Order: sequence, then C-alpha cells, then structure tokens
Amino acid sequence: MKLRYASLLVFLLFLVSCGGGGGGNSGGGDSGTGGGTTIPQSTEFVVLAWNDLGMHCLNPTYDTAVVLPPYNTVWAQVIRRGEPPQIVTSGITVEYRLINNTYSYGKTHGTSDYGQFWDNCPALFGISLAHDTGLNLVDPTIHNGLSGTMLPKGDHFEVDGIPLTPVDDSLTWNPYQVVEVTVRDAGNSIIAQTRATAPTSEEMNCAKCHGANAFTDVLTKHDSEEGTSLLTQTPVLCADCHGSPALGQTGPGTSGKYLSQAMHGFHAGVIPPPTCYDCHPGATTQCSRSERHSAADGNCVTCHGSLSQVGSSIPATRIPWVNEPKCVACHTGVAEVDTLTTLYRNAQGHGNLRCAACHGSPHAMIPTNRAQASDHYQALQYQGGAKSIGSCGICHSSSRGEGSSEFAEQHGGASPRTRTACNVCHTSVSSSTGSWPHAYQWHNSN
Repeated sequence: MKLRYASLLVFLLFLVSCGGGGGGNSGGGDSGTGGGTTIPQSTEFVVLAWNDLGMHCLNPTYDTAVVLPPYNTVWAQVIRRGEPPQIVTSGITVEYRLINNTYSYGKTHGTSDYGQFWDNCPALFGISLAHDTGLNLVDPTIHNGLSGTMLPKGDHFEVDGIPLTPVDDSLTWNPYQVVEVTVRDAGNSIIAQTRATAPTSEEMNCAKCHGANAFTDVLTKHDSEEGTSLLTQTPVLCADCHGSPALGQTGPGTSGKYLSQAMHGFHAGVIPPPTCYDCHPGATTQCSRSERHSAADGNCVTCHGSLSQVGSSIPATRIPWVNEPKCVACHTGVAEVDTLTTLYRNAQGHGNLRCAACHGSPHAMIPTNRAQASDHYQALQYQGGAKSIGSCGICHSSSRGEGSSEFAEQHGGASPRTRTACNVCHTSVSSSTGSWPHAYQWHNSN
C-alpha cells in the first residue's frame, strides 16, 4: 500500500497514535502557566477555546512610532454531548481570565514600557481608556480587561481586544500567556472549563538595522526621504497614513499605500534584506510554531511569498489581513479544506465547528513545536494525545468503546485478540460519510 492509505485506516491509526478517547478523559494537567491542576471534565458539555492568531504583536513602546496596540482575541464553542451533539449559545455564561496576569499598566520589559499605550491612547487612537482595558474593533463600546465575560456571536463566544502584554504578575516575560475559559449554567454552576494559549509579543527587532533608538531612527529616515515631519508629531500611528486592515481600516490611507505594502516593499530593497522573524516576532518568539509547518522560517515565504512578492502584490491581488494563504494550496483533494472566500480563522467545518476549534490557531496548528503546554492542553484534556482533536467520543455520546486505545488493545499489536481491519467496521456507510470530518479523506502526514 502506498503512503496515502485508505482513508479510514489512516484516521484510526491517527487516533491510536493519540491515545485518543472520549470526552470523559481527565488528561491535560500541566505545570506552571501552562496548566496547573487538572480541570475535572463534564460528561455532558465540552468547551473548545482558541486564539484567533497563533501570535499577536504589540509595540514595545507607544511614545514614538506605533504599529499595533495590545490586542488579543479569544473564541470558544460550547458543545452539548449527545447524538447528535449540539452547539450551545444560550442559557449559559462563558467567562475568561488570564492565568497569573491581572494587569498590564505599569509593566515593563527591558526598554519596553507597555503603560505608554494608555498614556498616549487619546493621541494615537482618539479615545481615553481606563488602565488595563483595551480597544475593541468589533464592539467599540465594550472595553475588555484581562478577565470578564465573552459575548455570544452566532455559533461561538468571543472576547475582542484583551489588552494583554507578555509579562505576567511575577514580572516574567512570556509571549505564551494562558487563558482559562469557564462555562457556567443558569444556576452559576461550572459545567465545562479549559485552557488555551493567548500569545503576544513585542519582539519586533527594528533595532537590528535602526539601532538602539529604532523608532526615532525610522521616523528620522521617513522624514528625510518622504518630506514629512513625523518626528515633531510623536507619538505617530503608522496607520494614520498607511491603511491597516488589522486595525479595521478598509483602504490604503492618505499615503495611497497599505502599511503592509509599504513595509514589505521598502524592505525588499534593503541589502541584506531582513528575515520574516526580524519583524514578525521574532528571533525568540518565532510567530509560526505548527509542527507540520516546520521550515526554518515557519513556512512564511512558502505560504505568504517573499518580501518583494508581498509588497508588489498589494493591492493588485491581495489586501493585507483580508486575503490570506489558503490551506487548499498545499492540502489538496480533501473535503472541506477549501474554505473558498472564507479565511481559515473564520471558517466552519464538521457540525459547524470552527476549523480552529479542532486544528488550532493560524500559525499554531497543533501539534506545535515550542514545548508550550497550553497549546496542547485541550487535545490532552479531551483525547489524551497532543494531536488535532479527532476523537469522535469527545462530542458524540454514541461513540462506541472507550476510544482508539480500546481498538489497539483488542485488534492491535503482533498478537491481537481479534484479527480485523479498521475498514471492517468503518466503511459500511454511504450517505452519512460526507458529513464526517473531512469525509474521512485523511492522508498520511509522515
């Protein structure tokens, strides 16, 4: 048999390799900020939570040139186990809190001073914010903190604009902060709980080329080459002139160039050109940590293109943040992989579950390669293995047996109790197959 196995055989071997199981497994306990005490599991409800990006960026300071505010977003879906399972969005409350991270204002790291965001927010964003509350591009009148209640948004719950910095309350720098998501019923009892990574980093290494006072040097050079006077107008939000869809803007701005277009296009001509991880954090953080996308640059160029390709393609063939690489460009021939005009981070799949609910955040699809416990917390919590969530018993109460570990016990090894093959039990289906995850068109990934 070739490396592309029969679909169901590969899927079940995948589950066996996970040590998969049903929704009642208690795995997932881990130490430090990644976990703490193992969370007891409900037999009726499951909550899956994830960040909308595998890594968020923020400025180290906010008194000179500013690209991005502290802004983190977490989504969650709550499922009532059953046959069929049901996504639940009413009659419950979904809360979030950052573990060991209760404030942002006043925290520093090296030359980074995150509190400047609140000090200069009126000049930069035209709004005064209470300390430790954030901007919100989705619900502008709601300013979230480092704990609170998530809002129902159709099929999921969401919190936008968490003003998270990469320094916890012990003043330890860690770009992989951890969020705990708790689901309560109408009587305020906890019915489900989990944890996920809430990533953020200020590791934009402009100092590599621009020196110790990097942002001052950037504005000085901009003034010299473009005839502006930005250095006398600090703090300066780059998006005031260069449109940034990441900040909710829809056009290229008064300069006529999107920020991504200007940044990538200009630096493509620098000799030697910067690497992706010089600007997209960073030498330590390294934005992309998906194990399956493990090239030296995290597959940045493979998926997004080179500096010159990114700069020259905007706006002709893509708008930053609006048009992103698609999974189907590499993962061909599998049902539901082509999300058409919907980006992966917003796409739905099996049973209206969000793609990221099972596979993980963009740039951090599980398993990840940073030994970050919280990336794998839910996979371990629900199925006992650090793989994409794929055990049917997590949500389906009618899933037979104790999971794939029972299959291995009965039918695996050199001397199985009963000799059989996966497809004996799992291919006698027809009309229902198309509604299974990716129609069970799983491919060997080795």
